[in-house]
Amino acid sequence: MHVWQSPPLSMFESPAWLDVVGVFDLETTGIDVTADRIVTAHVGMLDATGAVMSARGWIADPGVEIPDAAAAIHGITTADARTRGRPAAAVVTEVVAALRGLLEAGIPVVAYNAAFDFSLLAHEAARHGVPPLTAPSPVIDPLVVDKAYDRYRRGKRTLGVVAAHYDVRLDDAHEAAADAVAAGRVAQAIAARYAAWLPATAEELHTRQIGWARAQAASLTEYFVRIGRIDADDSIDGTWPVRGA
Repeated sequence: MHVWQSPPLSMFESPAWLDVVGVFDLETTGIDVTADRIVTAHVGMLDATGAVMSARGWIADPGVEIPDAAAAIHGITTADARTRGRPAAAVVTEVVAALRGLLEAGIPVVAYNAAFDFSLLAHEAARHGVPPLTAPSPVIDPLVVDKAYDRYRRGKRTLGVVAAHYDVRLDDAHEAAADAVAAGRVAQAIAARYAAWLPATAEELHTRQIGWARAQAASLTEYFVRIGRIDADDSIDGTWPVRGA
């Protein structure tokens, strides 16, 4: 069994493409990327030290009831969304535009469990007649990268757990801005730890993550079948960063 062992951090510098990163997170009505809706969103930028360079947040009125279970996680009730939220179509339009602007400028966008956020956003865009981001690139997903470089580490891989592992502070978990910023800083911490093995460009890392995500989904599928959580004919979709585009 091979376990990654990193050299002293002083030996290598993080790649230049991490000097400025975009960050992106959604809080939603649920976990079905095809049917659930955006409640809050955040798009921002961090500098090489992890400091916030710019930030923009949104609250949407999703046009449907927000389940109590979802509201308990992110703190936005149906009444809150109807009172404080803007029309979902306007929010989706602006979030897509903000992300498209970062990506077209060559700024990599960090999103933790990116396949969830980008997939749900793509379905929301299609729902509201907004041209979706069907193949956003370059995207950095700390969940996928952490699993690739530290495959055999035991324990959960939620943002909170992984942030603690890399000594990244996360206050107000499940608040879009806090999660987005923490994910960006986790990406930078991973890059510092594994700088010797990182590809030269964000585009190459993006390409590698497509394969890593597929392999990780296949491995998880095998495990779930073995423990009886899913049937042998079922499988976990490893498409990344947009499922069903």
